[in-house]
Amino acid sequence: MSLRIRRVALTNFRKFRDPFVLDGLTDGLNVIIEPNETGKSTLLEAMRAAFFIRHNTANRLARSYAPHGEAVAPQIEIGFEAKGEEWQVTKRFLKSPSVEVRGPIGRAQGEDAEAQLQGLLGARRDTSQAGDIAAHGALGLLWVGQAQALEVTAPGEIVRDSVRATLEAEVGTIMGGAAYQRVRPRIDSQFAEYWTNSGRPTGRQTTAREEHDAAQRAAADAVTRLAALEQAFSDLEAGRAKLRLLDRDLADTTDAERRQVLVGQLEVARSAAQLLDTRRAEQGRLADRVTALDDLGSRLADARAAVADTATALTKARDRRLTLAEELGSARDRAASARELLAVAREQRRAAHMALDEGRALAAAQDRRAEIIRARQRHAELLILEAKFDAARALGRTELPAKVVKSLEERERAVDKAHAALDAGATRIEFAGELDRVTIDGMVAAPGDRTLFRETRIRLGQAELIIRPPAGLQGAEMALANARDDLAAALAEHGVASLADARTRNEAARDAVANVRTLEARIAGVTPVVASLGIEAGASALKLFIAALNEDAEGAGSGEGTDVVALTAVAARADSAVAKAEGVSEAAAEQLRETEARHGPLMVEEAGAERDAANATTQLAAMTEKPETAGLDKALADARQREAAALVNLQDAERAATAYDLAAIERQIAVLDKRVEVARTQRIDLEKVIAGLEARIDAEGGKGLGDRAAVALEAADAAAAALARVTQEADTLKLLRDTLEGARVETSRTFVGPVARRARRHIERLLPDADPSFGDDLGLTSIVRAGLGENCGDLSKGTQEQLAVLTRLAFADMLLEQGVPVSLILDDPLVYSDDTRLDLMTEILSEAATRMQVILLTCRDRAFRHLGNRITLTANP
Repeated sequence: MSLRIRRVALTNFRKFRDPFVLDGLTDGLNVIIEPNETGKSTLLEAMRAAFFIRHNTANRLARSYAPHGEAVAPQIEIGFEAKGEEWQVTKRFLKSPSVEVRGPIGRAQGEDAEAQLQGLLGARRDTSQAGDIAAHGALGLLWVGQAQALEVTAPGEIVRDSVRATLEAEVGTIMGGAAYQRVRPRIDSQFAEYWTNSGRPTGRQTTAREEHDAAQRAAADAVTRLAALEQAFSDLEAGRAKLRLLDRDLADTTDAERRQVLVGQLEVARSAAQLLDTRRAEQGRLADRVTALDDLGSRLADARAAVADTATALTKARDRRLTLAEELGSARDRAASARELLAVAREQRRAAHMALDEGRALAAAQDRRAEIIRARQRHAELLILEAKFDAARALGRTELPAKVVKSLEERERAVDKAHAALDAGATRIEFAGELDRVTIDGMVAAPGDRTLFRETRIRLGQAELIIRPPAGLQGAEMALANARDDLAAALAEHGVASLADARTRNEAARDAVANVRTLEARIAGVTPVVASLGIEAGASALKLFIAALNEDAEGAGSGEGTDVVALTAVAARADSAVAKAEGVSEAAAEQLRETEARHGPLMVEEAGAERDAANATTQLAAMTEKPETAGLDKALADARQREAAALVNLQDAERAATAYDLAAIERQIAVLDKRVEVARTQRIDLEKVIAGLEARIDAEGGKGLGDRAAVALEAADAAAAALARVTQEADTLKLLRDTLEGARVETSRTFVGPVARRARRHIERLLPDADPSFGDDLGLTSIVRAGLGENCGDLSKGTQEQLAVLTRLAFADMLLEQGVPVSLILDDPLVYSDDTRLDLMTEILSEAATRMQVILLTCRDRAFRHLGNRITLTANP
């Protein structure tokens, strides 16, 4: 039952960033031939991901599906046929991962879809980081990536189990016949009561273990409850003792008396602190008054000095500005004269450059006419080379394929072989002496040897000698005639007179192919890029240019030349004159800007000096008008005297306040209050604990916890004994089952003959008279030829690769018999095969394609282009 891929659609999968669709796959052989780096291996990896990699995995392999540097969700959609029914799987990875399988029974999503795929394809869950091909079942063996077939490997466990069922069916019952069939099911049924198929405890073992654990928990609980009751009695006595100590501490009056003394001290300390604050405020107010009067005197002196200083600064600023005003007028005159000279120079430069542009245009037209003449010459040479190229390419197509030459060689060898067989069975006679009276079939005999192929009559005078060659010689003669006819027909079919003529024609064709490459290079040489004419590289561009060329428009032109060099010199002198005029103008402008820059600050400085002088005069007048200014010295002396008296009063208040530490008294009162509060809280908590213990003792005391603990311990011991008995029974059954299975496997190893027979059918076509040998794991281990064995690892890489493909075909045929969905996908196969073996392997693959779908992914166009259904990747949208 072949698995047939019908359609593959990819989005954001590695190099396929844009949506990509591959369809057109047929039931038989499909060949995808594309260059390297076009996505062939990526296509195979995408099919593996869709069928075998879980959608919600985020391992290293799944992360590699996203295009490099992009945070997107790779998505794959595959339409296929399995078990003769249409299916479709859609899978999305990384971002919002999902999977959906559509089949004849409807849709499935999530874990149900993954399970349905595994059951349909005969695979198991792949939990590896990089992808486990063995977990992919038959398709893991038959979907071969790049370089995976360069050595012969054994099939995975899933494939071995499927193949082993076929082998056992072919060789019959392996162990004990009907007796084994009766015993093994009974052992398996009893084994299932104790163990799962994977060897984990279940059934009776699990029940016994659960009963044992429950009994142990019940015993532990009973012992714990008994210990808790005994501990409750002890805790009750300890709680009552603590309660008596707390009651005695609370009844003591020492702390209350100490607190009354501290409260009295606290009132006195607060009164002293209040007086201290009043004295500090009074002393601060007087100090501020003294500071304000001092500040007023200082500011009055500063205002008088500022009036004198600003008047002097104003006089100096006015003198400096008047001196610079004359220099500024001269600079403006020089700048205007320089601008006029620059305008004249620029006009002269414009006229010179216009003359130069006209001269260059005339020179370019002359150069274009010269380039056109050269283009016509190259065009004529191109036509001659293309004629030679077409002739050489036509001659190169006459080369006969290697298969045809090989066929002619085989037919010629068949003629030589038939001729040799005829010569070996013919009768040879020799004539000597006088032969005048001797005739052969009525003709006079000649001296020398003669070979007889049919009945011959020799006349010797009156006597006649009849020679009859062996009867089988006629068949040899007919075989020779047939061989010659076959050779003649093959030669006539391919239009050659002889094998030598065919070889001569192939040599000429190969020389023509080489000459084609030489002519291509010459054609490329005569068709370069001509930027001045707008001609691109290539023969087509040159032909188009010549075809579109207007003969009249490209005349000979004027014979008079234009002195571009002289015009360039004139333009250069004009550029130099402009540069000099620009330099003079820029210097004059710079000098003007510099003078204006110096004049501007002087104007600002003069205006600022005028403003400062006016402000200083106004400020002095305002301060003189204040009433405090008249008696400033007397008021300052009086304020300093009152400040000294207030400072004395402040010192007296500070000494009174330091007699008591207000903060220390408050901390002592807080400690006494906290001690009483904690004691009362502890008393309430103890009363609560004592009440709880009394209630617990009342509740548990009459339940007989001691008797219950003893009964629970006895039940735990009985459950432990039952668990040991069940465990021993389970181990015994497991040992018996494993022993039977080991014996069955050991015996089944001798039944790899069916595998060898199927593989030999293919391998003998590649290696005649070779006998393959398989190991216990059904892997090909060696090849026996002419009585000598060779390990597969010692064979050449090409032979190992060919054997790897052939053994996979053998297993594929066996899996088809089991009804397992199979298909064969080979990525860049047979890279080390010579031409003869490559032809044979492609023939074998073509035959296999009649039984299953085969997909070849390759970059070798010449080797595979004649095979099957050709599909391209680049042509798909």
